[in-house]
Amino acid sequence: MTTTDSPVLDRIDSVRISSVTLPLPTGISDAKVLTGRQKPMTEVAVLFAEITTEAGLGSIGISYSKRAGGPGQFAHAREVAPALLGEDPSDIAKIWDKLMWAGASVGRSGLSVQAIAAFDIALWDLKAKRAGLPLAKLLGAHRDSVRCYNTSGGFLHAPIEDVLDRATESLDRGIGGIKIKVGHPDNAVDLVRVTAVREKIGDRVPLMVDVNQQWDRSTARRMCRAFDPLRLVWIEEPLDAYDFDGHAQLATTFDTSIATGEMLTSVAEHAQLIRAGIDIVQPDAPRVGGITRFLEIMAMADREHLQLAPHFVMEVHVHLAAAYPREPWVEHFEWFDPLFNERLEIADGRMHLSSRPGLGVTISDQARAWTVAEHTIRS
Repeated sequence: MTTTDSPVLDRIDSVRISSVTLPLPTGISDAKVLTGRQKPMTEVAVLFAEITTEAGLGSIGISYSKRAGGPGQFAHAREVAPALLGEDPSDIAKIWDKLMWAGASVGRSGLSVQAIAAFDIALWDLKAKRAGLPLAKLLGAHRDSVRCYNTSGGFLHAPIEDVLDRATESLDRGIGGIKIKVGHPDNAVDLVRVTAVREKIGDRVPLMVDVNQQWDRSTARRMCRAFDPLRLVWIEEPLDAYDFDGHAQLATTFDTSIATGEMLTSVAEHAQLIRAGIDIVQPDAPRVGGITRFLEIMAMADREHLQLAPHFVMEVHVHLAAAYPREPWVEHFEWFDPLFNERLEIADGRMHLSSRPGLGVTISDQARAWTVAEHTIRS
């Protein structure tokens, strides 16, 4: 039996990429700054990909870089973008491979896949819009809202009085938990700050800490032991991101859960981490190559009965977390609010899905004004 009907639903007609410099209100310092490894962060480089099809459908995807790498991501995206033209946007896995092979000489992790991520996320946004569904519903949501915690008020550059005030403000807004940065060169300072937050918010509010990779193994053991009585939800990145065995040893030794994974930039790296043994995995869709690769990591984590707490970019991760079988967490950062016309609803400790199709966000005029480079290609 033959047919003249084509299986191709649509084709990609044009691709626009934009590099946006998002300024931060103040220089941000975590433990990497206090240990001299980095300078305070004053901006975030955001990579947008906008895809338009012959049928007139449009979508957006996002990636980002902190401190350095934004121009490199934009340059790589510009080089591989022509591979998208003429493709059926429904063939997301095929397109990911095509984009990867277009720049294969620079590897399958790091900057190259972070550039691909913006295109991949745009393709998933488009697929959900074509179905008339929020992305989470397209993926098969387990819930319509996700537990959320705030990070942006707990950086080490902020005096403890400000951290306490921001924690109260976050809880009053309906955010469900608080995470603060630790890793001060004087460990006693960390204990004082975390104890003060615990006393301020009470025993029942979820509290997490983030070391940003700045402890060695002996310090990590000592501090995990000291933090155990404070009933933390997790201790994040106590060791170097690639010390998989070290993180696993902490996870099996102490009562407080150990979380890590945000700095990893491939499925293969997450597979190593998960095999080593961890409590909570924290993948970042823009860093691992987009939603296509993130879903692979989710499946691996679920098989090992792990908790999931995606890193940053809540506008994307709320959808992915909602599709995870086990109750996850999503990280709340208001930094990206100026980039979009829409806001996520937060109430009763949870971040709620909207009924808008796709990611449910559109790029704001302010983001356009902050654009420092752009490039458009058409069939």
